[in-house]
Amino acid sequence: MNLFESMSLLVAVVDAGSFSSAARHLGVPLPTVSRKVADLESYLKTRLLHRTTRTLSLTEAGVSYVDACRRILEQVGEAQRTAIGEHVSPRGDLVITAPVNFGRLHVVPVVAEFLVEYPEININLVLTDRVVHLMDEHADVAIRIGELPDSTLIATRLGSVRRVVCGSPSYLQAHGVPGTPQDLASHQCITFDVLASMPAWAFRSGKTEISIPVRSRLSINTAEAAIAAATLGVGLIRVLSYQVIDALRSGSLSVVLEGFESAPLPVSLVHKEKAPLPLKLRVFLDFATPRLRVRTAGAVFDATT
Repeated sequence: MNLFESMSLLVAVVDAGSFSSAARHLGVPLPTVSRKVADLESYLKTRLLHRTTRTLSLTEAGVSYVDACRRILEQVGEAQRTAIGEHVSPRGDLVITAPVNFGRLHVVPVVAEFLVEYPEININLVLTDRVVHLMDEHADVAIRIGELPDSTLIATRLGSVRRVVCGSPSYLQAHGVPGTPQDLASHQCITFDVLASMPAWAFRSGKTEISIPVRSRLSINTAEAAIAAATLGVGLIRVLSYQVIDALRSGSLSVVLEGFESAPLPVSLVHKEKAPLPLKLRVFLDFATPRLRVRTAGAVFDATT
């Protein structure tokens, strides 16, 4: 039995959540994956996985064994990177994840510069508004917007973004400008299913956080479409400042209720704790951090300027 191969397959099954998903991802026949994991359990003389027709979970022994497998596989990968020279010259592949709009507006330009500077590094940029777990999904770096939970990840603060309520000039002329968050009860609102827009919007009155229910006339599943609807006068929208900076500068949207905005959200660059860092990751962090800080600072629109 090839123990290293069996360990790799076991970790792939756990990460994928099923034997069939792991087989598809790896391009390996399902019976092969199932047999090799079963052979591994036979070799260890213990059950690693609880299997049912619908779910798959680790046994107590499986939890500790998979953790050990991950460490061993990472050490082997580190040895391979050293052998091929990644620690001498920056080369190899990086997986980077970021929120969709922030990634399109700010990460893509930085990545484009980086690829010119480091021609032997390839990047897989995954733009998604869900939280990607770096360890489970084999990502190297993530841009996170919002407070970070305690974890073993290393976080570098890039800046912050505001949550702003906006309306088009035509909507505000027809319906009036809200003076307080409570005035939203008489306004039409647009909501979308992401971090910055919820059925109840949070505001700050003095030092107190308040939650105001809003009447959603239109619910859309993407921020870009919701912003487009707001520019057409459908209603008020609550978004992150960088998402509407162009619309604010052009005058197609205006910020309201500025004096009641909730606390800004931090923007962070996070990566797994590794010692030493692979050179390809270190050069990306050194290259991207100052540039993303500048871009993040520019993404906070100040209506007074």
